[in-house]
Amino acid sequence: MAAEAHSAFLKQLNKIYAGYVGGFAFFVVILAGLEQMGVPDRIIGYLFVALTIGVYAYIGILSRTMQVSEYYVAGRRVPAIYNGMATGSDWMSAASFIGMAGSLYALGYGGLAFVLGWTGGYVLVAILLAPYLRKFGQYTVPDFLGARYGGNVARFVGVIVLITASFVYVVAQIVGIGIITQRFLDVSFAVAVFIGLAGILVCSMMGGMRAVTWTQVAQYIVLIIAYLIPVILMSVKVTGVPIPQLMYGIALERIEGLEQTMRAAGQIMLPHTQAFAGPNQQFDLNRAINFFALIFCLMIGTASLPHILMRYFTTPSVREARNSVAWSLFFIFLLYFTAPAYAAFAKLEIYQNVIGKPIAELPGWLQNWQLMSPYGVTWVGVNDLNNDGILQLNEFRIHPDVIVLSTPEIAGLPYVIAGLVAAGGLAAALSTADGLLLALANALSHDIYYRMIDRHAPTGRRLIVARTLLITVAVVAAYTAGHLGADILFLVAWAFSIAAAGLFAALVMGVWYKKTTNAGAIAGMIVGYTITFGYLIWSEFAGLSLLELVGSKEAIIRGYQQYVAIAQISAEAKAPIQVLLANQAAISDGPLHGWALWATTAVARNRVGTQLWGINNISGGIFGVPMAFLVTYVVSRITTAPSQAMQDFVESIRIPRGGVALVDKEQAVE
Repeated sequence: MAAEAHSAFLKQLNKIYAGYVGGFAFFVVILAGLEQMGVPDRIIGYLFVALTIGVYAYIGILSRTMQVSEYYVAGRRVPAIYNGMATGSDWMSAASFIGMAGSLYALGYGGLAFVLGWTGGYVLVAILLAPYLRKFGQYTVPDFLGARYGGNVARFVGVIVLITASFVYVVAQIVGIGIITQRFLDVSFAVAVFIGLAGILVCSMMGGMRAVTWTQVAQYIVLIIAYLIPVILMSVKVTGVPIPQLMYGIALERIEGLEQTMRAAGQIMLPHTQAFAGPNQQFDLNRAINFFALIFCLMIGTASLPHILMRYFTTPSVREARNSVAWSLFFIFLLYFTAPAYAAFAKLEIYQNVIGKPIAELPGWLQNWQLMSPYGVTWVGVNDLNNDGILQLNEFRIHPDVIVLSTPEIAGLPYVIAGLVAAGGLAAALSTADGLLLALANALSHDIYYRMIDRHAPTGRRLIVARTLLITVAVVAAYTAGHLGADILFLVAWAFSIAAAGLFAALVMGVWYKKTTNAGAIAGMIVGYTITFGYLIWSEFAGLSLLELVGSKEAIIRGYQQYVAIAQISAEAKAPIQVLLANQAAISDGPLHGWALWATTAVARNRVGTQLWGINNISGGIFGVPMAFLVTYVVSRITTAPSQAMQDFVESIRIPRGGVALVDKEQAVE
């Protein structure tokens, strides 16, 4: 009977989302027709943003619930293929959709660390964690820690790590939402993030995980269509073949030829295709070390992110949890396999049609994207430093976070394609923000309020607390993003290192080493978290005065000038800073701009600030993760082993078959 009901549920889902795909395609065709009829671009942008958010809101409202299991784990009845699609959407945040191709554009071969690290992380999820956490039958990651390690101390430490990593991550998503909304609705960045916030809350507040899941499936459909169509059109334009993943080698060959020409003219740049090479095209050991360190942090971080691991609590069975990881990899692969092509075609367009051209004759899209970023620097900057009227490479600055969003305009594609990409980027950022905010609110409402404060709270009160905390966290995150801003990929990498160092050892050893003790897990989490978070803060801000961190525009500029004067960095790294200094009028006054400006500059100079053994800031997890494992093991060896019952229970968890091994009294036994 249950199998028949599940089959009927799946058939209904197939019909609903097939109709959704057809409706979205029809919507895009209608907007393309309106563009041909002369409807202003701004109206088309409004329609794309408003109608897609409207659909997500409608799904969220339809999915509202007052049942605890539906709110926290979508009733544990999400089929593997749809959970894989929702996970793909939850995963492919603004960092993937907006930031990855931009990173590949800026770093060339070095940007592949993000592709390899994020993809490889799902192998760890499938092998080490997902099926076993699902069999544990809990609602949240701190729930697992509290049950496995027998107390609220481990749960509380897990909540602290979760809040830190997820908050940093969600701020990055809201920055992405703000970039898109600012550009296509023509409002200030601070206003744009709160417009996006409304879309986030209406998707998740009433229905929790159930609403977020079905909204994320719809968002994945939008984002993957939006990502593939522009790069397919660019592939046709450059190569005549609509398979960019196989044809972008032609673009790479042309880029390499153009770079050789520019170097001969005295320009300095990172080679796009050469592995671990500096501007001088020589092998750089430090770049190689940081490349693999970043892959390590991203892989471990992927397998530690609470909002991703939560997705595998929603499947009907342990087997479905394992299958959904495979589906997740497939849906993520579609975008990740395309990102290098996106970066290559975008860079080719800029090299051919922007660099070396008279400034007076530059394409119109440059003016469209000369918007103010949250840290007072334009997204696209042009400065004629040589006063010759010709734009050279070191006189052009484009922020990596706008590469994907601006590429349709760069390539001269119809504006409806630009609107489609904006809708896709918004879907990616909204879906991940929904998942992160839900993870944050659930940790506070379920793990802190219900588990540690009021175990007898009725269902209604628990859900009211969850929704209130969801709104509170969302508003704080939006305020932070709107007033401080940050580089998206930079913040996301911080989140991965924090989650990896604080959670991975406790999760993996909790499943695979049955003698891991409560004291060992707690000590390991605290040590890993403290070392990594401390390194991130120290390497980012060491040596900066308080005035430089929160001071006036003049103090910030003075700090920049002193840095450029004394820092032993390459001309390639100095160039973006010199461009910034040449545009001092663009830097906003006011407190709390200092650290964001310093962070932006540090990204531009490839994180060459204060370092330990040459390890870049964003790879800080390389120190914390091994120490977390070591401390967990050593402390577990010198403290009293868990009870035999717990050890037997852990052994049963490792069998990825059968029903759920541990359930709460309000959860149905499967």
